[in-house]
Amino acid sequence: MQTTQHVLMVRPVRFAFNEETAGNNAFQQKDSSEEEARLTGMRATQEFDDFVALLRENGVRVEVLQDTPEPQTPDSIFPNNCFSTHVETDADVCKLVLYPMFAPNRRLERDKLLKGLMGSAIGHSLEMIDLTRWEQEGKFLEGTGSLILDREHRMAFACRSPRTHEDVVREWAREMGYDYFLFDSTDKNGMAVYHTNVVMHIGTRFAVVCLESVKDEEQRRQLVEHLQQCGKEIVAISLAQMYEFAGNMLELRNDRGEKLLIMSQTAFHSLTMEQITTLEQDVRIVAPAISAIEKAGGGSARCMLAELFGDKVAVQRATP
Repeated sequence: MQTTQHVLMVRPVRFAFNEETAGNNAFQQKDSSEEEARLTGMRATQEFDDFVALLRENGVRVEVLQDTPEPQTPDSIFPNNCFSTHVETDADVCKLVLYPMFAPNRRLERDKLLKGLMGSAIGHSLEMIDLTRWEQEGKFLEGTGSLILDREHRMAFACRSPRTHEDVVREWAREMGYDYFLFDSTDKNGMAVYHTNVVMHIGTRFAVVCLESVKDEEQRRQLVEHLQQCGKEIVAISLAQMYEFAGNMLELRNDRGEKLLIMSQTAFHSLTMEQITTLEQDVRIVAPAISAIEKAGGGSARCMLAELFGDKVAVQRATP
């Protein structure tokens, strides 16, 4: 299935601007003083709690892991980069994939997450695919930040960046039985966009994508063609909208089977009425206010949600 109604989120304890990721994440903005940074951290925690409450009110099953003060992991609020889960409809095996991370302090996040994830014996066995050895070669692939998946058609989309290397994409695709399309996406300064999930989103019916960021005409043509072959209607967003995190969305289902499209208020307010009307043909939009997280972390609503598919992955130390 393309969507799930079960997600994991990590409640921050020392959320802050991450110096180790800032070099290739043009969306991060550093606070001007220690006091401003402290207030940002407090706001981020409140925004997180409000986001969780909003999802639960809308019928999404949310598991919350509480981060720990040590070791310090300022980006732990973005767990979707460290791991992903996959279940075949005709099999009782869950695949848990661990990813090689660019920043050393983000590798510590992965270690913490592993302690909170366990295989459940209910209906599924757990198969772990560990790609972390690629860190020794300086080659990375950061989960569903790097990979945008059409799970139904077994097609992955990824834009090259210091955090997304083709060698690792190729191994991931071989292990998972997916095809993939690799392309180049650049920001307004000509810098590679750090994560594909800033550029595009794929849902059951629509693909939201910043075609303007794909400068190579042939790559752009092929990207559109692949999305259309997957049966997606394309909603194109501008480069300016990409900077407002309009590409950073995730479609979920709730406990009534309703399709929800999760995006931040920043992203929602950047969309045109025509774009909103188009998307609302298929989904109901849920938009949390997370501007402090977006500013310091350089990520948005989708980055905060790690999808849990099936009943084979349980959270061992979840908190309400």
